[in-house]
Amino acid sequence: MAAPRILIVEDDEAVRELLRFVLRQHHFEVHEAGDAKTARNVLVKTQPSVILMDWMLPGMSGIELTKILKADKVTQQLPIIVLTAKGEEEDKVRGLNCGADDYVTKPFSPRELIARIRAVIRRTVPHEGDEPAHFRGLSLDPIIHQVKANGEALELGPTEFRLLHFFLTHPDRVYSRAQLLDWVWGANSFVEERTVDVYVRRLRGALENYDYAQCIKTVRGVGYQFATARATTSAESL
Repeated sequence: MAAPRILIVEDDEAVRELLRFVLRQHHFEVHEAGDAKTARNVLVKTQPSVILMDWMLPGMSGIELTKILKADKVTQQLPIIVLTAKGEEEDKVRGLNCGADDYVTKPFSPRELIARIRAVIRRTVPHEGDEPAHFRGLSLDPIIHQVKANGEALELGPTEFRLLHFFLTHPDRVYSRAQLLDWVWGANSFVEERTVDVYVRRLRGALENYDYAQCIKTVRGVGYQFATARATTSAESL
């Protein structure tokens, strides 16, 4: 899979240029924004795997933008690494308390920054692990690529398998089509967002006879959710 895309939110052009150079050297796809408003516009069009967020931005600060993104169901799972010249422990704690996933103090080592980006990505993509996933008689084993419903083996295509793996390891959270494309298909996949609808429909069809299809909810205007609360009605149609 190609390297994930990174959104740099930084008002200093010199710092953006340095970050752009370092990230592209390591084959990351780079997007940029000089302020909070531009960053939010970028997020409407693309779904980064990590946001590098400057603490001090013109207008809305990076800390305030981080709080907003982490409070929004669509963006709350986006990993955010705060970049700042502030190095006091109290500032670091404040940054992490606002929802940031990590903290890097300027001036930073390029090697350390790349290592932290990759570590954050590993922590936030548990569905790529080898641990079996379970939900009320539905089990998925990623090592032997097997899915069982109440002890009966199910035949799933590779994409439906990855989609179910993601849902089982990320229950009850709502994900947009763009987010699902990034996490299931890959950050640099070149497929239409409606492709997600096709595979959700196929996955529901495979699970329908076992009463698990209704767990995959369509959240209109947002995306999809694997709901673990006991459902009383069928999942919404696409």
